[in-house]
Amino acid sequence: MADFFQNGVVTVLHRLGPPNVERLENELIRYGEINPIALVLPSLYSELERPALQRIMKELAQVRYLNEIVVALGHASALEFRRAKEFFKVLPQRVRLVWVDGPNIQEILKTLTGQAIDVGLPGKGQSCWLAFGYVLSRGQSNVIALHDCDIVSYQRDYLARLCYPVTNPNLGYEFCKGYYSRVTDRLHGRVTRLFITPMVRSLERLVGPQPLLTFLDSFRYPLAGEFAMVRDLAWINRIPGDWGLEVGVLAEVYRNCALRRICQADIADAYEHKHQGLSADNPEGGLLKMCVDITKSLFRNLASEGIVLPESLLKTLRATYLQTAQEAIRRYEDDAAINGLQFDRHQERTAVETFLKGLKLATEVFLTDPLGVPMISNWSRVAHAVPDIFHRLRDAVEQDHEWDPTGGKG
Repeated sequence: MADFFQNGVVTVLHRLGPPNVERLENELIRYGEINPIALVLPSLYSELERPALQRIMKELAQVRYLNEIVVALGHASALEFRRAKEFFKVLPQRVRLVWVDGPNIQEILKTLTGQAIDVGLPGKGQSCWLAFGYVLSRGQSNVIALHDCDIVSYQRDYLARLCYPVTNPNLGYEFCKGYYSRVTDRLHGRVTRLFITPMVRSLERLVGPQPLLTFLDSFRYPLAGEFAMVRDLAWINRIPGDWGLEVGVLAEVYRNCALRRICQADIADAYEHKHQGLSADNPEGGLLKMCVDITKSLFRNLASEGIVLPESLLKTLRATYLQTAQEAIRRYEDDAAINGLQFDRHQERTAVETFLKGLKLATEVFLTDPLGVPMISNWSRVAHAVPDIFHRLRDAVEQDHEWDPTGGKG
């Protein structure tokens, strides 16, 4: 059982007592009549053959409160897209696939680029953005939830606990971030434990109290890929197109939401998904790239808040971060000891050294180009630049849904 401690500036909704998914789902069915829910699933085609997504499908088949499911499908050929439609057809909800690599969606992206609209680079950020746009184009859902498709331990109460705070009109939340314990026989979540939290706290020591840093440090698991939000946030939030997605989304929520409308919910007793490799010698892959992208996103969001980050401060940050991360290792080793968990101090130190390398790389990029790659434009700007964009996007998805290369209907 979790504690009930409220820390930071973001409300924490704990997991207390035995789970009761049936009660939550019954209430969500009732509240869903007022606030219909759309679930967005960003997925690569390769996920379809993995056990995680197959388990997710079995669990979602039992969910009755969803108004629609939108799958943002990436890295799929024409034949693979057709197979994916068959794969998701078993779900009882209304399901549509946004075929990101298909000619219809690519034509829309080309049109937007021609209007000087930032559409980002191919990846999870762009896929989620397109799926949000499709939900907005239909205007049939008031709440949008999102989670990844690689959750090995998925249970349907994950989704219920994620959606409930935003869907229940009596609570009044506009954004809910999921969190959970990343523990098996050892501690996981290295980027959060050994990088994000130590770096944010190091920055707080160097630049003093800053509302954005306090906000980010209030989240139990800031890199969780699960969140739910009201439709209006999908309209006004910009989205990063790289590994800085989660931090960038939180920064946008910070700017566009009142703090009392933001919460985080404990959605799982146990949570397991595929683990990224450290890639200590490859800044274009694994956790090293994640570290670089997250750092650039954080620096640029701080700069946009008027916080000056000179080269001298960023050099000092590396030393401060290293000391803070080493202290974190000691704390986690003690935590593992009392719980009888495996703990490899060498691997933890190697991770910190890799993250320190990423921090240096990100610092060099930021000092050279403080603005960096623009974030994906929000749908408010897109709709003003291309007034019929929602009509085009809705038609593109529906045409792909009906299309069948064999000549029949999909």
